[in-house]
Amino acid sequence: MATFHHDGIETAYLDEGEGEPIVLVHGFASTKDVNWVSTAWVTTLTRAGRRVIALDNRGHGQSTKLYDPADYHTARMADDVAALLDHLGIQRADVMGYSMGARITAYLALNHPARVRSAILGGLGIHLIDGVGLPMSIADALEAPSLADVTDPMGRTFRAFADQTKSDLRALAACIRGSRQTLTREEVANIAVPVLVAVGTKDPVAGSAAALAAAIPGARALDIPDRDHMLAVGDKVYKAGVLDFLAARP
Repeated sequence: MATFHHDGIETAYLDEGEGEPIVLVHGFASTKDVNWVSTAWVTTLTRAGRRVIALDNRGHGQSTKLYDPADYHTARMADDVAALLDHLGIQRADVMGYSMGARITAYLALNHPARVRSAILGGLGIHLIDGVGLPMSIADALEAPSLADVTDPMGRTFRAFADQTKSDLRALAACIRGSRQTLTREEVANIAVPVLVAVGTKDPVAGSAAALAAAIPGARALDIPDRDHMLAVGDKVYKAGVLDFLAARP
């Protein structure tokens, strides 16, 4: 496992394949392996001739666990991605994030535009602007004594997922409390890189892909048919759409 140090934390990452680089940023309560390796994204992209880099976000996977919500501001997690590019000596890369990772990617594109060749926002639509999608009740579910004590349906889903991935529940609770930032319409209108917004048609968490794409100059929307927030990430329509987007972008 490769790691690097930045902002007082140790970040784990993978770096596979050769070719133009693409950085993958996973979603809340997930990891680089769960979000990108087990769904065959890394295989798909390396076979397409890409160098694939994916990190465990702070508080997740094999990276440092933090327990202050302030440590999880989305802008700070976007800085982690920029620091990884610095560590690897990469000036600019395509960046794809899913859910919380898409929010991080949007912040990266806005705050570090010279580092982002294109941005793929998976599992996040208009809720980048008008809401964070995931309810705060998930933090309570993560801090409950056990899954059996959680009655909220979405809270149960994320608690079960976090238990399955053997995540640090207290770190995840701090993360969801600290990473609830949104961007304004004026801010997203200033994102100046090619953007693809990909959301499952049965995903109430993300909000509309078309509505967000309409707010970002030149952005494209991709509907992932009959997929919810959890299932869309590994879908073949999503993968094909991303490969087409990467092939066509300037």
